[in-house]
Amino acid sequence: MLFSGTKISDLTKGSICLLLLGFIFLSGSFYIFMELAEGILQKEKFAIDEKAFDVVRENSTSLFEQISHLISYTGSIAFMVTASLLLAIYLLFFSPFSRWLGVYFMISMGGVSLLTKELKSMFDRSRPEFLGDYHGSTSSFPSGHSSGAIVFYGFLIYLITISRLNKGWKWLMNSLLILIILLIGSSRVYLGVHFFTDISAGFLLGLAWLIICITAYEITLCHQRRRQAE
Repeated sequence: MLFSGTKISDLTKGSICLLLLGFIFLSGSFYIFMELAEGILQKEKFAIDEKAFDVVRENSTSLFEQISHLISYTGSIAFMVTASLLLAIYLLFFSPFSRWLGVYFMISMGGVSLLTKELKSMFDRSRPEFLGDYHGSTSSFPSGHSSGAIVFYGFLIYLITISRLNKGWKWLMNSLLILIILLIGSSRVYLGVHFFTDISAGFLLGLAWLIICITAYEITLCHQRRRQAE
């Protein structure tokens, strides 16, 4: 039994592969996040944080800064809330998918927001001294832009993957979404509002939560198929 009466035999091959990959990524994300978290609690200095800022200082230009501001906005609260509401309405009322997908999307976005907020409060890491003219109002670890971006854009990747688009379009669109996620994280380091380790932790947190929500949705679908077959 997998979950509340769901058996392995009820799952499609694609769902089983997704669950296995999800378990591997979830385990790895949790382990690396805990390693980073332990270092933060012990007030450790991470060499990679300084190296990342060194790269920024060496390559800083006004053009790159303007571009970083624009990219960073695509991971901001204002953008995410608006885009999430629009996507939730589509998934709940207009999409060809089960309405449960819209429900789990809202859970994923609301959940990652609450998790990030609580973890920021728990770790209370100060923002980098290298802030420029861009100031963060909350603690630094983990990055909310990163955790939110990987859940939102990651959910879009999942939607595209399960859609009926041809493989070429799927690869192209998903590659662009992955690039956006990475650029959002990079922009936060470039603007000096987060350490590299904040971004890494945000990505790991978001990935773990995304996997949990998608897994829960897949199991819910299995229950639906099983009830319909009875």
